[in-house]
Amino acid sequence: MSSFRQIEANRRNARLSTGPVTEEGKRTSRQNAVRHGLTAETVIDALDDAEDYAAFEMAVTGDYDAQSAVERELVLRLASLLWRLRRATAIESGLFKIQAKHLLQFRQRRQAHQKRQEIIDGVSRNALPTEEDMHQDDDETRRNTLDPGLRSTVEPADPSDDLTRSFVRLSNLPTYPLDRLSRYEATLWRQACQVLFTLQCLDRRKQWERRRLR
Repeated sequence: MSSFRQIEANRRNARLSTGPVTEEGKRTSRQNAVRHGLTAETVIDALDDAEDYAAFEMAVTGDYDAQSAVERELVLRLASLLWRLRRATAIESGLFKIQAKHLLQFRQRRQAHQKRQEIIDGVSRNALPTEEDMHQDDDETRRNTLDPGLRSTVEPADPSDDLTRSFVRLSNLPTYPLDRLSRYEATLWRQACQVLFTLQCLDRRKQWERRRLR
């Protein structure tokens, strides 16, 4: 059991640290608990920057005059939803970048294969040229001269075509990443709209209460 001297010492220590005293300090203290909880659920250390999220959250909360605990909770929830929507946009961009790399690697492999085949064909033609091979080379030379389009078999890549091919490939993947991402975004937007609607209702109620008090 604690002695009387220990009990008195505990009481004196408790008086030295009673937490915030002013109303502003108490409001800040209440908000800290909520903020840290949402940040822990929203920010992923390995993928996100906590400082960027804090700045983004501050920008969103600055647009609202949250006065009650419910309003603060809703505004912080809105910031969390909007942050995840930005993350979904980054995921979509990343999916297309991955497909663009696959297309580039495919073209490089195809060009390397064509060059190897041209070298093999050239060596085989020059090894023991016959009269028939010489006539074929002359015919091919004349065709290339008459039709310049046949001189090059590799056409420059069109960015719009590459984007379309990437979209088709992503759509045909067995895991359907674009469909899943679209459903994820739709869920976040639906929740964000609900939060916005609730904040508007609370704001209208505050205006009605102000007019009634006058």
